Amino acid sequence: MFFSIDPSGGVAIYEQIVRQVKFAIAEQTLRPGQLLPSVRALSHQLAINPNTVARAYLQLQADGVLESLRGRGLAVCNGATSQCRTYRQSLMADRIGMVLGEALHGGLTTDEVREIVDTKLLLLGGNVNTVSHQPNESSNQSTNTSHSSPEANS
Repeated sequence: MFFSIDPSGGVAIYEQIVRQVKFAIAEQTLRPGQLLPSVRALSHQLAINPNTVARAYLQLQADGVLESLRGRGLAVCNGATSQCRTYRQSLMADRIGMVLGEALHGGLTTDEVREIVDTKLLLLGGNVNTVSHQPNESSNQSTNTSHSSPEANS
């Protein structure tokens, strides 16, 4: 699994982990029953404080996305996929809505906004980093960690 942490991005690091785990579940990179890396392993790979990872994992448990399996670690809950898809859709709709509101408030017409959005979508052309795929490592300037074989919480 691929994590991209931006310590200066304005979003708390634990919240970035929460979002990325939920996005990975939404796109089924993480599936129900699958174990996540231990707090220690993930904090080491991301070079962040273990308490930050623990806080993210606690939030994910409180949200009903992860469950603790005694002696094994944390696993994705059954039913988490649809919950995470709804979360992802809602988060993106809110963020896009804020940007659209700012653009319209700034005096752009709806046609100008559409032109900008269409242009940006064409430029991206599917070449973006996701939690499961990193197409162009050399252009990414944030801290990236690939983790393909989650290990149990130790």
